Amino acid sequence: MEGSFPNTLGRNKIHPQTFALLVACASIMMMFAAWTSAFLVRQAAGNWLEFSLPQVFTLSTVVILLSSATLHLAYRAFLKGNEKVYQYGLVATAILGCVFLYTQYRGWLALASIGVELTTNPSGSFVYVFSYVHAAHVVGGIAILLLAVLHAFTLGLKVTPKRKHRFELSMIYWHFVDLLWVYLFFFLMTQM
Repeated sequence: MEGSFPNTLGRNKIHPQTFALLVACASIMMMFAAWTSAFLVRQAAGNWLEFSLPQVFTLSTVVILLSSATLHLAYRAFLKGNEKVYQYGLVATAILGCVFLYTQYRGWLALASIGVELTTNPSGSFVYVFSYVHAAHVVGGIAILLLAVLHAFTLGLKVTPKRKHRFELSMIYWHFVDLLWVYLFFFLMTQM
């Protein structure tokens, strides 16, 4: 009977690096899903400090969404052979990533100014942990973007399968951290 069943799955069309990145993103998402579940359980247990999320976190959400738009613009320019838009789109994305981190820092300062410290109350602790760990993932994304900027300016515009794939991996990761923050932001806005 061996070999009598046809291969119904077909050939695997996903690149192993893409698959590995998607698995890593899924793992990160599961970690944050577990933390948001823990947030809800702990919130129901009482002794919960209620406070409004500082407005600067709204600004940071807009900034990271803009960074995804500039990265997509850079990718489209890369594919169309528009070298300047490609290069400066990547630069803009990296700068917006840094601005996002700065607005997160300002958010942490705003929390501290209203008496919400990391160890004050579990509600504040969750906000800090969510935003700190997410910021660490953004730092990794910025490192990837800086490497892409270096390639854009030193290698010029050469659309090869390898460079296209590398750009797509960068986009997957950056869009992932973008959507992850949007999820966290709206979760916190509705639960605080």
